[in-house]
Amino acid sequence: MQPNTVVVFNKIAQPKTVVAIEGLDYHHGKKNLRKQILFDINVEIRAGEIVFLTGPSGSGKTTLLTLIGGLRSPQSGSLRVLGEELNGASSRQLRHLRRNIGYIFQGHNLLDSLTARQNVQMGLGLHSDIPRRKGIARAEELLIKVGLGDWIDTRPNKLSVGQQQRVAIARALASYPKIVLADEPTASLDKKSGLEVIRLMQNLAKEQSCTVVLVTHDVRIFDFADRRLNLEDGRLA
Repeated sequence: MQPNTVVVFNKIAQPKTVVAIEGLDYHHGKKNLRKQILFDINVEIRAGEIVFLTGPSGSGKTTLLTLIGGLRSPQSGSLRVLGEELNGASSRQLRHLRRNIGYIFQGHNLLDSLTARQNVQMGLGLHSDIPRRKGIARAEELLIKVGLGDWIDTRPNKLSVGQQQRVAIARALASYPKIVLADEPTASLDKKSGLEVIRLMQNLAKEQSCTVVLVTHDVRIFDFADRRLNLEDGRLA
């Protein structure tokens, strides 16, 4: 067993360093249309940290977030997430990794045809080994924790924007992920709702001992970070 690994009873043992990036570059397009987005990124993120990615629009924050989440493939350099090297990883390896990551998107990405509980259950979609009854109980437990106990059977189009974001948080945490990745989760919320949402995310993440990497421009929530990484023109400043 590697000395840098914590033993846990789950799909992937959680190392003390959950994200290790060395010399990472990334570009869009080919030949004359090629545009480099990230330049020589080097950083480590430890288990249990809440890390904010900040910087101006177009600086590469969301690109870096999606690379960490296995939604894009690294092109050069090394990107290790939960001990797995993603540069050159197979589709199967990436699917396995994504079982251990929760995603929160700015637009919520909830399905209006499903209730709040059913949307949260979708967070368990990659875990076919979890019985349906346990999935229902887990979804209802999380919705109660995020203050939506009275809206469990409500569809998203009947919820406020802040309530929809709470459903998205519950969905991301449903499968006990080791990492939660969030892209501008407070961008469309007023000050009160934004602070409530980030406090919920912080408390639930600490309760479940997971790492949070969050892209934000929202200076109101900077104090909630253990550490901020600032990107400027694709480079860590």
